[in-house]
Amino acid sequence: MLLRMTGTDTEKPAARPVHPGWRLLALLYDGVIAIALLMAGSALLLLLRRGEPVTPGSAVAFVEFVLLWAVLGAYAVLSWRFGGQTAGTRSWRLRVVDADGRTPGWPALLLRYAIASLSAGLAMAWGFIDSQGRGLHDLAAGTLVVRLLP
Repeated sequence: MLLRMTGTDTEKPAARPVHPGWRLLALLYDGVIAIALLMAGSALLLLLRRGEPVTPGSAVAFVEFVLLWAVLGAYAVLSWRFGGQTAGTRSWRLRVVDADGRTPGWPALLLRYAIASLSAGLAMAWGFIDSQGRGLHDLAAGTLVVRLLP
């Protein structure tokens, strides 16, 4: 499947579905940003607690975990919604699109993030089987990651 971003069949295709290996490379780049975001979020939460450590397994620890998960989700979902790319996917010319080649809506992107993150990345493994490289999170959300052609 080739996506034509311009609309006419006589023009050169603008993108094609990407192999999951490219997505893994982009994930390495985004991992560096994720570490920075988690460190900043953790520092802010530590300041709010006035330096008091959190008891593992407590309700406060769970709330902090959810807040940090939401910080990473905000980075991913906002990046996909406004530009279709995170910093890591931009480096490799990858873009998240819907079935029509457009930017997916909020519900699809939120579902995509939830499934991808809560599966600890296992949802992406399906991309090695799928003919278009879609992970289970892409199938559920109706999204596709494409590689923009130069």
